[in-house]
Amino acid sequence: MDKLRGPGLFLAQFIDTTPPFDTLDGLAGWAAGLGFRAVQIPTSAPHIFDLPLAARSQAYCDDVQGRLAAHGLVISELSTHLQGQLLAVHPAYDSLFDGFADAAVRGRPADRTVWAEEQLKFAAQASRRLGLTSHVTFSGALAWPYLYPWPARPAGLVETAFTELARRWRPVLDAFDDAGTDVCYELHPGEDLFDGTTFERFLDAVEQHPRARILYDPSHMLLQQMDYLGFIDVYHARIGAFHVKDAEFRPSARQGVYGGYAPWIDRAGRFRSLGDGQIDFTSIFSKFTQHGIDCWAVLEWECCLKHPEDGAREGAAFIRDHLIRRTERAFDDFAEAGTDTAQLRRLMGLSA
Repeated sequence: MDKLRGPGLFLAQFIDTTPPFDTLDGLAGWAAGLGFRAVQIPTSAPHIFDLPLAARSQAYCDDVQGRLAAHGLVISELSTHLQGQLLAVHPAYDSLFDGFADAAVRGRPADRTVWAEEQLKFAAQASRRLGLTSHVTFSGALAWPYLYPWPARPAGLVETAFTELARRWRPVLDAFDDAGTDVCYELHPGEDLFDGTTFERFLDAVEQHPRARILYDPSHMLLQQMDYLGFIDVYHARIGAFHVKDAEFRPSARQGVYGGYAPWIDRAGRFRSLGDGQIDFTSIFSKFTQHGIDCWAVLEWECCLKHPEDGAREGAAFIRDHLIRRTERAFDDFAEAGTDTAQLRRLMGLSA
């Protein structure tokens, strides 16, 4: 049975104030018309998806699924990227991230953290009502301002940050465990979980929690100059979600990984629409199939050049064409002549 499914579409970058992008039904009809089979729904836009209502009302969840089914769509995952970000915010970013929070808790970091935890637990309850087995989010960050060790980090700073991060996430992970849903962290610069090493550190801090998993997005790995193909071999057992997003990295004599504060269009590393960047998706889809990773291949459109509607239209076909129907027999079965134990021993020069 093929475990990698698609194409799916992350709706976050397409929500707008004009039809068809201003309602869930409008977005669903548009996405289905492009050939998508699933949508990943952000939970930070109440007019698209009412998270607190979904947490408490099975009727609302059934209605949402029914409206999507009318377009031939299902939900791949709910997303709490913004709420996950707000679970752990370094004070340097308080004012920048306040706009992601409910107006009632802005300017009050402790209350904002409580609000974010409540939102995440709502997402666990909603995922259970919707029958979803995976959820996607950000981890938030307490140590990110100290990424580069200059001035030298005091001993114990990173350990303290991850201990606190784990303390905040543990009750959320337990809530998702009760819901039967995995929490898939997008490994992303700006989060304390941004590569394999930081994910392993977090896993240790939450005592290898079985619900802590990975949202695999190769674009962030390419821009960090990581081996994004080898990553699948190392972490495939923990990968539970997949953002299909392209990128390119073209370092120069003037800038490299850090980008020199340039705008996206002038950076050495840029996100691109599917097929326009450097990511080797043929090998990625092959490795997902080889390891039997069970999830949706979901387009996340982010490009500094191409129009989003063009990126979505092309992306649906791109994902569909990269899905692999796994063979049920070996290619050389036709040459199988049949053997027996005695023959095997004779072939190796062993006595019968």
